[in-house]
Amino acid sequence: MSARVLEGSPASDRRARSRGALTTGNKAVYPGQGPCRIGPVVKRVVDAGVMMFYHLTVLDDNRGDLFVPVEKARSIGVRLLMKKSEIPGLLAHLKKSAKTADNWKQRATDNLKLFASGSPYDLAEVIASLTELSVTRSLTLGESGTLGRARRLLICEISEVMGETKAAVEDQVDRALRAPKGK
Repeated sequence: MSARVLEGSPASDRRARSRGALTTGNKAVYPGQGPCRIGPVVKRVVDAGVMMFYHLTVLDDNRGDLFVPVEKARSIGVRLLMKKSEIPGLLAHLKKSAKTADNWKQRATDNLKLFASGSPYDLAEVIASLTELSVTRSLTLGESGTLGRARRLLICEISEVMGETKAAVEDQVDRALRAPKGK
């Protein structure tokens, strides 16, 4: 059984889009779930038709299995892990001043869109903006949860890419967030 190839869209300067194939043994990111190991492509019968699915195993502490239709993986936002060379730029992105909506409803909408993109730069944007906001006012319960989830996903991906512990990566992220803000 052969796996189809998923290629990323052209990279913009704000988003990391890794090009390459989703093949067994590689690691990929499923938006909202984080890094996963790609298992074999499996056949499943759905509505009396045969469909092919990527079997993804979530690498976070919670673990879990995901089955993603091969032909929908790209539109869902499944992508290969970012490259090691992208990490310094991502950490620099955390050092920039983040723009935040004044209205909590607009912030929630903006953060949901950034989360859904699956981009590590968008996760960094969520982390930077909510961390910066938490200095001047209390975050809502939802915002605190969003910040925690975004941090966990970003730290997990950087940890997988760099081969470092999550604690060491968390320290790097915290140092980047404490750095003087630039434009």
